[in-house]
Amino acid sequence: MGVRPPTNGGDDEPESIEFGIAAVDARLKQTDLEFPATEAEVREALGTASIPYDVKGNAVALEKALEMVDVKTFESRQELLNALHPVFEHYREERSGGILGRVRSLFS
Repeated sequence: MGVRPPTNGGDDEPESIEFGIAAVDARLKQTDLEFPATEAEVREALGTASIPYDVKGNAVALEKALEMVDVKTFESRQELLNALHPVFEHYREERSGGILGRVRSLFS
């Protein structure tokens, strides 16, 4: 997922803030990881990265996110991202404070 930060009135196009599987995908593109890949190979390629799971920059260690995934071998990058998606959604929902937290995040 990616969200554009608020503009400051300038004409420059703002960069997007990557979080969740979009952040993982961006980091994967910077590696030479080939698929199929094991969980250990993914960890080795991405290192000890913390991955933001919301627009505020709250993050979870990739290692911890991978521990929550039942799959240990990923046939493709998309399969890895699909497996991680519910983990990031869980963190976002658990840490957001429900609907009220989501509304607040729109105005902060």
